[in-house]
Amino acid sequence: MPSCVALDRLHQKPKTKRAKRFLEKREPKLSENIKNAMLIKGGNANSTVTQVLRDVSLFFNIRKNITRPFEDQTSLEFFSKKSDCSLFMFGSHNKKRPNNLVIGRMYDYHVLDMIELGIEKFVSLKDIKNSKCPEGTKPMLIFAGDDFDVTEDYRRLKSLLIDFFRGPTVSNIRLAGLEYVLHFTALNGKIYFRSYKLLLKKSGCRTPRIELEEMGPSLDLVLRRTHLASDDLYKLSMKMPKALKPKKKKNISHDTFGTTYGRIHMQKQDLSKLQTRKMKGLKKRPAERKAEDEENKSKRIKKN
Repeated sequence: MPSCVALDRLHQKPKTKRAKRFLEKREPKLSENIKNAMLIKGGNANSTVTQVLRDVSLFFNIRKNITRPFEDQTSLEFFSKKSDCSLFMFGSHNKKRPNNLVIGRMYDYHVLDMIELGIEKFVSLKDIKNSKCPEGTKPMLIFAGDDFDVTEDYRRLKSLLIDFFRGPTVSNIRLAGLEYVLHFTALNGKIYFRSYKLLLKKSGCRTPRIELEEMGPSLDLVLRRTHLASDDLYKLSMKMPKALKPKKKKNISHDTFGTTYGRIHMQKQDLSKLQTRKMKGLKKRPAERKAEDEENKSKRIKKN
């Protein structure tokens, strides 16, 4: 357990330029850094939990520490501030809660959301003998099941999993880079986690035919305890700075598909003076011209 002295040192003024640069990187920014995650192995973790953490640790760092997140969050918050990690995964095993995983995230270096999951079935990455994606590949996330949109616990779990696995924000995407799929299914009180490699096959046209090949890991999870932030705190953590909010442009709107629509304001037009293509069939007959001239003369007389 970290001492209070160690925590106090983090609030002292920097004495060197290197320390000053380090603290400046930690300061709040309009566009925050990429979220880091720490994977913590509990002191009593068994082989199943350890292998789950190893499979996930292809993208994150792993450390060992004896702690109980739901009973005492002090050490988690300390290591979060020390390593600048806003996400964590803690693995443990005991008689009361076997094969236990706790996934959580921080806000201002304090625990915001924390959800406990039990592992009922696990197939390791090395047990599935298929080709794998390179490390650091940005995955595509798919969520299936009504619970992810209806139940509050599952809604927060969905948001937490997106935060955990989304990877860095990118501006451009190439088709060949879409090769990693993470699929989460909520069904009958369980969460089924599957990972696939996306294969692009020839289809005879411009758009390739898509096939999914399971690459692991594969987990069957059950929801256990939850520690969710209050609605006010959750809303505060999701608040966007004013500088990043897009300025509203007049007479411009967007539909659900992102198509931009613009409204143009013009003066009232006299369509009678509109130049059209001259055709014999549209020419006025002598009788029509005479009637129109008489009508115009009568209008002028009334005005005078």
